[in-house]
Amino acid sequence: MFLMSAGAIVAQPFGFGIKGGVPMTDFLNAASNQNFGFVATTDRYVVGPMAELRLPFGLGVEVDALYRHYDYTSTATTVTSATTVGAWEFPLVGKYRFKTHLPLVRPYVEAGVAWDKLSGLTQTVTSVVAGAIHTSSTSNPAELHKDVTTGFVFGGGAEIKILMLRIAPEVRFTRWGDQHFLDPNGLLHSNLNQAEFLVGLTF
Repeated sequence: MFLMSAGAIVAQPFGFGIKGGVPMTDFLNAASNQNFGFVATTDRYVVGPMAELRLPFGLGVEVDALYRHYDYTSTATTVTSATTVGAWEFPLVGKYRFKTHLPLVRPYVEAGVAWDKLSGLTQTVTSVVAGAIHTSSTSNPAELHKDVTTGFVFGGGAEIKILMLRIAPEVRFTRWGDQHFLDPNGLLHSNLNQAEFLVGLTF
C-alpha cells in the first residue's frame, strides 16, 4: 500500500515556470530628523523560478524563489552612506483550486510560510574630515538587524489554462515575523507587512 501511494504521488504532474510581478508595498520605511535622515527606494519588480506539484481534488503545493532589490541612503552633517541590497524570498504554499462552470479558469486560494534571505548587501560610507574625503564600505551596517527572516503567506488568484500554458495572476500577502533592518534611532525599519501582485507562467 505504501509503494502504491508513493507511486500515485510521483505520478502526479509537476509544473515548472517563472513568476514575476510588482511590490504593492515598500520594503523599507524611512524618516528623518533635524540632524540625520534616510531615503529608501523599492525597485518595482519581483521575479524568479517556481515549481508546483499538482495533486488530485484541486490541491497543490508550490515553491518559489523570488528575487527583489532595493536601496537606501542616509545623510548627516559630514557623513553620507549609500546602501544597496537584494533579497531572495522562498515561499512554500499549499493551494486549493475551486471548480467553476468555465473549465479553463479556476480560482484558487493559497497559504503557507516563507523565508527571506538578504543578498549582496553593500554600504558605501563617505565622510569629510578636515576637508578630506574618506570612503569605506561594509556589509554589516549598524541598522542591519537580521539577515534571514520568516513569515506567513496567504493569497488568492485565478489560473487560466491555454493549451499547455497556465497563467495565474494573484495577489499575495506576507506577514514577516521580524525585520531585516532596524535603525537604533528609529528612522529606518523594514516593513513587516508585504503585498505583491504576481503572475505565474507554468507548463
